[in-house]
Amino acid sequence: MTVLFSGCKSSHSTMANDITAKKILGDSNYQAICYGGFREKTRDVESTVAQITEDLRILSAMNIKVLRTYNVHHTEVANLLKAIRELKKENPDFEMYVMLGAWIDCKNSWTANPLIRNEDSERNPIEIAEAVRLANEYPEIVKIISVGNEAMVKWAWSYYVDPGIILKWVNYLQDLKKQGKLSKDLWITSSDNFASWGGGDAEYHVEDLNQLIKAVDYISMHTYPMHDTHYHPSFWGILASEEQLSQKEKIDAAMIRARDYAISQYTSVVSYTKSIGVNKPIHIGETGWASGDSNLYGDEGSKATDEYKEAVYYKLMRDWTNKAGISCFYFEAFDEQWKDAANPLGSENHFGLINLKGEAKYALWELVDKGTFKGVTRDGKPITKTYNGNEASLWKDVKTPPELIKK
Repeated sequence: MTVLFSGCKSSHSTMANDITAKKILGDSNYQAICYGGFREKTRDVESTVAQITEDLRILSAMNIKVLRTYNVHHTEVANLLKAIRELKKENPDFEMYVMLGAWIDCKNSWTANPLIRNEDSERNPIEIAEAVRLANEYPEIVKIISVGNEAMVKWAWSYYVDPGIILKWVNYLQDLKKQGKLSKDLWITSSDNFASWGGGDAEYHVEDLNQLIKAVDYISMHTYPMHDTHYHPSFWGILASEEQLSQKEKIDAAMIRARDYAISQYTSVVSYTKSIGVNKPIHIGETGWASGDSNLYGDEGSKATDEYKEAVYYKLMRDWTNKAGISCFYFEAFDEQWKDAANPLGSENHFGLINLKGEAKYALWELVDKGTFKGVTRDGKPITKTYNGNEASLWKDVKTPPELIKK
């Protein structure tokens, strides 16, 4: 193995309560969300502990209790864990837990050299070692380690790895648990596209994937109907039978089909795991809907992105997953502009429920009205509504999806 065990049980481990991933996941009292607190156009400018603390107070007010992170390369995750511990010291009733991501790449990722899918990048062992260290330093907070983010899906061309790489690291972490070098209650997974978990094309149905499904404690799968309003728009649009409906009714009907499309991807993973004799929890590690886009999903494309549709999708997915006993790590809490720094209007910059001005998007307007955010701020500013709370102004930016041609 190319990495040595890093970290030891901290004195805080004795303080860890009996809240475990097994208890959290699937419990609607523990709402989950994906978190990145980067404010600027580059991740070289990292969020301070004070800024992250503000974010945590906002998310806690929303009744969010589980956060998903993506890598340990930046100090932001260490700052996040530090901020959570400080808030717990201030108020023992404060609850926030973390699904800690360790980023995984193939050899020669992000370089001009040939990509080698079945070998690790030099960074992978460092990511795993740091994830282990943080999990041991903050056992009362870190309840899950996720090995890789969309690291097996073949459209992640610049870095994806063969499933055997993910399997190797999952087995390594499971072995650390057996040796007592990680908490036995810490759950290990990988967070990836539904197709990577066997729910898509047969090219993914390889033996290493089957062994990975058996090795993880649960499956964390991603589903993005919004992207498929462009790539696979079989569900997207207005039916001929809906032409007489109001604009809102047309959009609502289209969004229900989008929700059902997400459900179909979830059930496809369930079906595959059962086909190989595995029955274990499957939760949603990512799903979301951008509030704007200048290209494929915007006004010149599938007309999918605006704050109204984002709000409807958010509610539909929360309602479904809460009822079904599925955790949904909704993507994402706050807008981040580094994701598509060259194109401010790009969809990747607009998946947050709260924008960079500290304004709650339409999905959260009701919470603003209820006073949920009273007394909390982001970058010193109170949480207000987008569009100055004017729904008529919001609707000027809402476009009706195109006609859906049923074959």
